[in-house]
Amino acid sequence: MVSTGAVPNLAFRRLRGQRSAGEFAAAVRRAAREIGEQVACDARYIGRVESGEIRCPNYAYERVFLHMFPGTTLADLGFSSRETVRGRGARATVDTPPPTVPHRDTDEESDVLRRVFMTSGTATMATATLGLGGTPAAAAAARPAPRRVGEAEVSAVEKAVRQIRLLDDRHGGDGLYRKASRPLRIAYALLDSGAAAKRSTAGRLHAGAGELAISVGWLAHDSGRFEDARSHYAEALATARVAGDAALEAHAFCNASFLARDTGRPRESVRAAEAGQRAAQPLGSPRLLALLALREAGGRAGLGDRAGCERAIGRAHAAFGHGRSDADPEWMSFFREAELEFLEAQCWSVLGEWSRAARHARRAVRLQDPHFTRNLALYRAELTWDLARAGEAARAAAEGHRVLDLLDRVRSTRIRAMLAESVTALRPQRGTREVREFLERHDEVSGTTK
Repeated sequence: MVSTGAVPNLAFRRLRGQRSAGEFAAAVRRAAREIGEQVACDARYIGRVESGEIRCPNYAYERVFLHMFPGTTLADLGFSSRETVRGRGARATVDTPPPTVPHRDTDEESDVLRRVFMTSGTATMATATLGLGGTPAAAAAARPAPRRVGEAEVSAVEKAVRQIRLLDDRHGGDGLYRKASRPLRIAYALLDSGAAAKRSTAGRLHAGAGELAISVGWLAHDSGRFEDARSHYAEALATARVAGDAALEAHAFCNASFLARDTGRPRESVRAAEAGQRAAQPLGSPRLLALLALREAGGRAGLGDRAGCERAIGRAHAAFGHGRSDADPEWMSFFREAELEFLEAQCWSVLGEWSRAARHARRAVRLQDPHFTRNLALYRAELTWDLARAGEAARAAAEGHRVLDLLDRVRSTRIRAMLAESVTALRPQRGTREVREFLERHDEVSGTTK
């Protein structure tokens, strides 16, 4: 809801001209890519700006708008100064969604939610509630806040990151996304307070908040909330740049590349992967460079660039062959040989080499630690798809059954969507007994009637 005091931004509306809000939003996204920014701009965001609900854009949008309209200022674009909007007097006039609402469509909404937590929360409350099991009652019982953010608060942020990753590895993102949004908001409230006692603590808080944004973005990605994921990754990238954190920047670009590939933007996927490799180059982690090279390979496969894809895969194998390093980021614990094989399988699959893709997917399944239930289901879903397209319908059906066996423990929209694509590919073969039995079981589990 827009506050009653909102004043329409007529200057910004004039700049849009004859373009629809959707067309103008697309132009904003293109301009962002030109300067290396990522914003989740859509028609709704443009409407909120024009209605006056967004009185000042966040820093990422500010850079994009000033790039689009050289020589202008925020005032020329119809915005209020940041000091006016974000000062104490302005907080009472900004209408914000309640802190229990986790769904966010833009970076600006996330900024609004952080302000809500800044005015209603404390550092001690954050420590009590950053865990995924935290409750409002526990927060209310917390002691008064310390004057400075210290070790306890930063450790709580870091613990939340590790906990989310562990639960995702085992169960997938669908059931976790809403729970994880709250600790993310609190982490950024701590960051925005600027109250870290030491420079080293501030650096860890930036890194922790950024990693938490990426983790929550991945949960959104895995559960099919792509615009939310894009917004979280952009938030992490902005945090990395503010803090000068090359490792966080490389991670944000890595996930942004993955998301772009999954949402049909292969050229953007390649650019993000290349930017990630530039950020990662001085970090001394060959495994990180290998993963980023595979992200690039996936984007190039989407472009139909077979030669470029093969070169990127070659670089990935060479870098992976250097082995582990003390410089490998903690979040890369999932990137083992099984993941390498899986990501290569996806490349060959996109290029239409189904049998070759199936060989790599089968290796990924064989190499995967069974404790990582989600990834095992993912690799089997890829294998099911590749076998179905390679004409091995009975084998595809057998793998499909194994995926269904795992879906009782894994909640992932992404994996279910992959399996549904395999079902579509197999339906013409339903005269085969193995295929028919798999299709009937899938339809029963998914509630589909055919």
